[in-house]
Amino acid sequence: MKLKDFAKLVGMSATTVSRALNGHPEVNAQTRARLIAAARQHGYQPNAHARFLAMGHASTIGCVIPIGGRNEIVNPIYADFLAGVGEECARRRFEINLTVVPEEEQPDAYRALSSKGLIGGVIVQFPRHDDPRPALLDRIGLPYVVHGRVTGHDGPYSWVDVNNQRAFQRGTEFLLQLGHRRIALINGDERLDFARRRRDGYLRALADAGVGADPALMASGEMTAAYGYAQARRLLGGARPTAILCAATMIATGVRQAVEEAGLVLGRDLSVLTFDDDLSYYANREAVPVFSAMRSPVRVAGARCAALLIDRITGGPGDPVQELLEAELVIGRSTAPPA
Repeated sequence: MKLKDFAKLVGMSATTVSRALNGHPEVNAQTRARLIAAARQHGYQPNAHARFLAMGHASTIGCVIPIGGRNEIVNPIYADFLAGVGEECARRRFEINLTVVPEEEQPDAYRALSSKGLIGGVIVQFPRHDDPRPALLDRIGLPYVVHGRVTGHDGPYSWVDVNNQRAFQRGTEFLLQLGHRRIALINGDERLDFARRRRDGYLRALADAGVGADPALMASGEMTAAYGYAQARRLLGGARPTAILCAATMIATGVRQAVEEAGLVLGRDLSVLTFDDDLSYYANREAVPVFSAMRSPVRVAGARCAALLIDRITGGPGDPVQELLEAELVIGRSTAPPA
């Protein structure tokens, strides 16, 4: 059903109907409520272009997903992040545009989204150290919010990030307080900014405790169960650590499998502490969780990124907003003093 047909059906002008359904304040609440009820009854939904004309901005936010190589982000973490984005968009009557491209084609994708004019802004995910995307988006004038931070980008920009350095410093300190000294780190891809910050927190805690960092106890790669399993097998095959710090629950799941296959007991023979994004698929929320963890729900981060971006789109340019989320230490069954 087109706008003019729905307007004729309810006996109002197309302009009034459009403004009411898109939240313009000059339309009174009673009229808006009546039109919303009628739209639901007759299955009418305004299209994106109509909303653009009525509101003066696009009511759609974009997410560009790079695929291929080691950095593919179509995974449970990204799925929960998108769920948070989607919840906030639904609450604010916005839509999401997902653009999946090879990693090297991201700049062209952002330019295309901007030139089409139906995207109000984008969320930038998984930023790298010296990531070029914020500078590109500044040049083309497309509003954005970064999930994470970009070390090396000088310009002001809005971001939502977990305090990754502090989370891994605190997690390492917890293991040190239990008496562990040989603490391994199975990290994410250290080309990414968040993984660098996590490594820095781990190294700082070791240095503050006077414990030397052993390169053989550190690994960087994809945050998957298979990667965690392979790295745990490697670590258990030599002078094994007494504790392992994991960058994600998926990694910890693979570590647990390797530990059990080796005939060891998690939390008795080897301690494991993980970063927990509080994923719906990898729930770690029993009364006493399986894994001790530094927890910060990625779904919350997704909702906050969407909220900041929508505020920017609807409110116009303003000072950048930056939110640093702290992770919570949750004690589970996977940590204990060294045997």
